[in-house]
Amino acid sequence: MPTDNQPVNRLSIRAIDISCKDCSLNPICLPVAVNAVQLVELDSIIKRSRPLRKEEYLFRASDPFHSIFAVRSGTLKTYAVSENGEEQVTGFYLPGELLGIDGISMNRHTNFAKALETAAVCEIPFDKLEILFAKMPTLQRHFFQLLSREIQSDQLLIRLLSKKSAEERIAALLMSISHRHTRRGLSPLGFRLAMSRNDIGNYLGLAVETVSRVFTRLQKQGIILVDGKEVEVLDLSALSLASDAYELRAQTA
Repeated sequence: MPTDNQPVNRLSIRAIDISCKDCSLNPICLPVAVNAVQLVELDSIIKRSRPLRKEEYLFRASDPFHSIFAVRSGTLKTYAVSENGEEQVTGFYLPGELLGIDGISMNRHTNFAKALETAAVCEIPFDKLEILFAKMPTLQRHFFQLLSREIQSDQLLIRLLSKKSAEERIAALLMSISHRHTRRGLSPLGFRLAMSRNDIGNYLGLAVETVSRVFTRLQKQGIILVDGKEVEVLDLSALSLASDAYELRAQTA
């Protein structure tokens, strides 16, 4: 884990001081479900601390559950560890998305959550959020919608692992990220993959060599252009077709 004297991203430090009403993620995060007066009350329970450094943990499996987290900047991954010590990546989280809900049912986290790059999060104490649910039914309804999206994401992963070819799995992941960028008002045609090829392979049940081959194949087909971690989608329709994307539209709508 990084030491306390390591430098952190100054832009991210400034970003964490922004209130909900001024945050660019407001339209897709929890605040979208409340009015201006209620937003002040929601904002009052949110904790904002220093950014996480790359490889720093947000929480670990078996940690007591107290809060859910909204990603403000950067990318995080969640993963579980089997009894024999094998890691299984369970998700990648982009700005505006919630994580930590794995701890709600058992009052402890079942996954590890780690920053893949410098990242900032908003911590939302769940006991205080439940009090607001009683006063703000629209907030509770929106939270349930976000929970439903998480379930759909898990179901999509199961379908990816059980039915699809390596190319379909990679294309589906890229389409998912593209749709998630669209939700944030960003271009669906260009994005940075903070996760490693190894993480992608682990998540999709593919060898890292297979991941690299598929990226190369999609690039040769003129569907994407890859430069390190930067991906440019050259033919969104072809990528959608390769991913069998009708499932993706349901999951990311």
